[in-house]
Amino acid sequence: MAAMAAGPKALRRAGVAAAAAAAVTTRGLTRGIVTRAGRPRHRAPLPRTPWTVRGPPPEVLAEMAEPRPVREQVELDTVTYAERLHYVPGLARPRFPPWERGWRDPWHSPGPRYEEMPLYKERGCYICHQGVRMLEGVRQAQWLTKTKLVEGLPPAVQAIMDNPALGLQELEERAKHMVSHARLWDTAEAAPRRERYCPMLFENLIHICRLMSGRYPALSKRMLARNCRIAATWERESILLQVRGLSGILMNSMSPIAPVASKEEILATKEHVLETFYPIAPTIDLQEVNVYKELNDTGFRDGYPYSHPHTLFFLESANVRTDRFRPEQLRAKMLMFAFGNALAKARTLHGNDPKVLEQPIVVQSIGTDGQLFQFMVFQLNTTDLVSNDGVKNLVWIDSDQNLYERAQCVPEVKKGVVTKPAGISGFQPDTFKKFLALYLHGTV
Repeated sequence: MAAMAAGPKALRRAGVAAAAAAAVTTRGLTRGIVTRAGRPRHRAPLPRTPWTVRGPPPEVLAEMAEPRPVREQVELDTVTYAERLHYVPGLARPRFPPWERGWRDPWHSPGPRYEEMPLYKERGCYICHQGVRMLEGVRQAQWLTKTKLVEGLPPAVQAIMDNPALGLQELEERAKHMVSHARLWDTAEAAPRRERYCPMLFENLIHICRLMSGRYPALSKRMLARNCRIAATWERESILLQVRGLSGILMNSMSPIAPVASKEEILATKEHVLETFYPIAPTIDLQEVNVYKELNDTGFRDGYPYSHPHTLFFLESANVRTDRFRPEQLRAKMLMFAFGNALAKARTLHGNDPKVLEQPIVVQSIGTDGQLFQFMVFQLNTTDLVSNDGVKNLVWIDSDQNLYERAQCVPEVKKGVVTKPAGISGFQPDTFKKFLALYLHGTV
């Protein structure tokens, strides 16, 4: 009677209290799983029966391993949205046959497969081109070219630097002005970019070198060739190698450079042991191709008057640091292309038979990023490059030579006082002398 007398508000309160009591009694519900209230039951190990100890009997295993019948597979048609003419979620993407123009468009026609090309060969060839960055640097290039390294410049070049009769000191001030022209005065920009001042500095230094033509007329019998291509092929311990592609800025001359190493020094290279870098393969970072032609070409036609390679110039003028070669990688590229030019010239003069050259071929190389210079003199003594025994080639490297320490394009002012004036600081005249000595080498 009391419940009947109670109003609807009292009934709602009674329902809430009952629900709370039911929640207390059903606390065992955890994430939708009914658990037993109270202390959990102890789980004992399985009883020791023949099935748990030895496994099921063989007849039961045979029934379990009995192959099930394979249901017949019914091929279903793929439903695409081709007829809808627009994308429909849930339907497959249609695949259409390739469209035929009816005529061959060289810009939109797929080329033949490598196996179908006439120059395809089963044996791979490892290519070194301008974009190859060797992991091991000069050590790797030494092994590939069978070359012994000598630190510093050869005595013939040092004698040119130390000769006071040449008057190289008179050109030092002019060289400093040329550096200022390339870094400060060539453009109206506050700070010129590397891709502008690096080639400009090279042109300025070459201009100073050409001023010596009045004193040495043989310097006028040279020619700068840009974007010339080189191809040289050789075999090294059953590995076919090739230097191919653009060869930098090449200065040719009408007469070759005399050998810088004596015959005794050449014969002494037989005792030199080439350094290896196992487990790294010597062909790491080289491009492996199967479509190639075994070619030895200097890049110039027969009868060209300036047929002897003299000096290679490599300019690392990229603005972004990651796009430029590191100094060690740049020296390796310089060695490979100096060797390639010398080998191609040797094959042109003496044929393709491997042998020790009676008249070694000398090729120089200079690399720079607009401030740091690398100098190299390479002498090709032999074309027998298959084994590690016998006469080796020689290379002289003078690395990491700064032409100047800093180029301050805009003066640095602190509290109204100029702390760093604009201009070139730390000019190194010896670096310019080395550049000029390599230019004069072979003439003086």
